Amino acid sequence: MKELYIKQKVLSMRGRFTVKDADERDVYFVEGSFLKVPKVFTVSDTGGSEVAQITKHFLTWLPKFTVSIDGQEVITIKKEFTFFKSKFTIDALGLEVEGDWWDMDFGIYQHGELIGEVSKKWFSWGDSYQVKVMDESVEKLIIALVIAIDCVKADQSSAASSASFGD
Repeated sequence: MKELYIKQKVLSMRGRFTVKDADERDVYFVEGSFLKVPKVFTVSDTGGSEVAQITKHFLTWLPKFTVSIDGQEVITIKKEFTFFKSKFTIDALGLEVEGDWWDMDFGIYQHGELIGEVSKKWFSWGDSYQVKVMDESVEKLIIALVIAIDCVKADQSSAASSASFGD
């Protein structure tokens, strides 16, 4: 098992942050596009090579995000039409998220087997997440999924804030 930590910078306009290991060494660098449509987050390794990309689709009726790993689209996250509570679906081969993903406390399963766990760290400046990777062969997938879910949450929160701001 491998433990990784995602610590987002609160006041970063571009959405830059680092994924570190348990010894606080950099493992991945994440950078969001600034004033670009569609919004894209790029995940790079310490050598500067792109390993994953999260894209928010533009001109869709409901929010939709895709995740590409090593240039291959592997995950689609879509908001479902509901009247009360927000609901999102994750389309990927055998991938499920169980738990409270809205509060970033969930398990990631592939074909019923636990491959990762995510928990939000409270009382920290900015959003901080502990990510436990049970199967290191899907490490990039798990990190990209966590970033994508956090992006979905941020997008939903900003939409709710702007809607209530006009009231």
